[in-house]
Amino acid sequence: MDIIDKIKNLKIVPVAVIENSNHALHLAKALIDAGLPIIEITFRTDAAAKSISIIKKEYPEMLVGAGTVLKIDQVKEAVKSGSEFIVTPGFNPTVVDYCIENKIIIIPGLNAPSFIEWGLERGLDFFKFFPADLSGGFKMIKLLSGPYPNVRFMPTGGINDETLADYLKLDNVIACGGSWIVSKNLISSGNFEEIKRLTKRALSLIKSDME
Repeated sequence: MDIIDKIKNLKIVPVAVIENSNHALHLAKALIDAGLPIIEITFRTDAAAKSISIIKKEYPEMLVGAGTVLKIDQVKEAVKSGSEFIVTPGFNPTVVDYCIENKIIIIPGLNAPSFIEWGLERGLDFFKFFPADLSGGFKMIKLLSGPYPNVRFMPTGGINDETLADYLKLDNVIACGGSWIVSKNLISSGNFEEIKRLTKRALSLIKSDME
């Protein structure tokens, strides 16, 4: 099973800002114990690369990606640390082309048809739709299925328990990204039991909606 299929099966990609790498293992364990062995660690802090490395060493079964990647140097650092996929907030051709040339899984961010076509020209068909809530939400993504029936999205930005099901009902959405279950405040305060509870609740919402 490839990386994208794993993301599709898991449905939710927790997007975490880790300010202290000592929190990395506790966060990973909380997600694994809740039944969601995946995380996107954003490159917004100096602790990102080390956190990725720590998690992959202790929990090799966990799918770990790097988010908010803006430069090729960050791609290199993330991959060296063990990142299995790269997520960008926007469509940076330099970063995207580097990842494609080096066979690195890249999920570029976009919110407009023109950027989708940039991706299609490069052989990509899976994108992060960001910021989802402010870019038309699930209604916009549904409309995009008309001209782009084979394109799939991972909406991120403003998603929570109340809107999660609406996004995942769409045929062109394979997963949702978000920080509502792994907020920076919960991580920095060490409240990993609450993260586990929120994660279990989100997964239960998906399960009940599919039944």
